[in-house]
Amino acid sequence: MIAPKKGMPQGNPSHLLPSELIDRCIGSRIWVLMKGDKEITGTLRGFDVYVNMVLEDVEEIENTPEGKKTTKLDQILLNGNNIAVLVPGGKPDDS
Repeated sequence: MIAPKKGMPQGNPSHLLPSELIDRCIGSRIWVLMKGDKEITGTLRGFDVYVNMVLEDVEEIENTPEGKKTTKLDQILLNGNNIAVLVPGGKPDDS
C-alpha cells in the first residue's frame, strides 16, 4: 500500500494519485479497456509499478467483424503497456 502524503486530505478522491486509486480497487470489480478491440472485466487481485494486473473471475470481450466474442477465464495477467482505460466498479451493465 502507498503511504498517504502528509497534509493531503484523505476523503477527497480528486487528490488521489493514479496508483492510490488502483490500490483502493483491489478486491473490487474493474472494467479494463485495452488498446485494440478488447474489453476485460474482473476482480482486481493485484498490480505492480508498471500497472501489470492480476484479475480473477474474468470476462474478456473482443469486438470482431463477426460481432462480440466473449471468453470467461478464472484468472488473467494483463500487461500494463496494453491497458488504455481502467474503470473502477466494473462495466455499467455488470450490476
